[in-house]
Amino acid sequence: MKHTTTHPAATAVFLLCANVACATGIDFIAPTNGWRNTSGDSARYTQDVHYPAVSVATPEGQSVNAMIAGHIRNAPKTQSKNGTSVATMVVNGTPLPQRVEEDGSFSRPYAFAGGSNSVEMRAADGTSKRVQFYDAYTGKTRPRLRIVLAWDTDGTDLDLHVVSPDGAHTFYGDRVAPNGGALDVDVTTGYGPEIYSSAAPPPGTWLVYVNYYGSGDHAGDMTVAQITIISNENTPDEKSETVRVPMRKAGELTLVKTFSIP
Repeated sequence: MKHTTTHPAATAVFLLCANVACATGIDFIAPTNGWRNTSGDSARYTQDVHYPAVSVATPEGQSVNAMIAGHIRNAPKTQSKNGTSVATMVVNGTPLPQRVEEDGSFSRPYAFAGGSNSVEMRAADGTSKRVQFYDAYTGKTRPRLRIVLAWDTDGTDLDLHVVSPDGAHTFYGDRVAPNGGALDVDVTTGYGPEIYSSAAPPPGTWLVYVNYYGSGDHAGDMTVAQITIISNENTPDEKSETVRVPMRKAGELTLVKTFSIP
């Protein structure tokens, strides 16, 4: 069984706050404000998945340049049976739920594009903190397409399925497509996000499905899926569209969006 793991960077912040008087607030280990150049950096995008998975855990050895991690001091206590709560993470303007562990730590991998990026964390008590950074590496591969799935309940399992114009079907069972598109992780325990990215999306009609796989005692709970489609991120041509769809019962498979890339 996979157990919840916390990235060492986030653990360091937690230990610091355990030994000194820390006021309510948010600490970011990654990313941090300022300028950086990630040339030569090796960043994992997809993660190993073990079943039953219990949370999104940033893998050991993940580059600090390809993750979001930190700690919410005096985080509000549990909103769920397993001691976790949920905050809101806003990445380059896209709000997403973010699981916060019982010790206040949060962590997830994220493949940032070159140029200007921002991350804001908003805690349940209204506390927020924002960081802004610029990646000057001009040779960095840009995700021309991101499809982001998030949902609003704990203990539930929604799955993102993407069918590209060349017929490639990317989902938890086949997370890297021959055309280079990839799904970063299979989240089985609530909130998400699951993120599909492609640096060279083939032209034509794309299909985005969400499957309510269900999970344990929460399988009968209705949950609202949020699907955000982002094209040409961090460029003057960036476009973003968000669709919200209620998912009412386990086993439900819904075509949530059809779009075309010229």
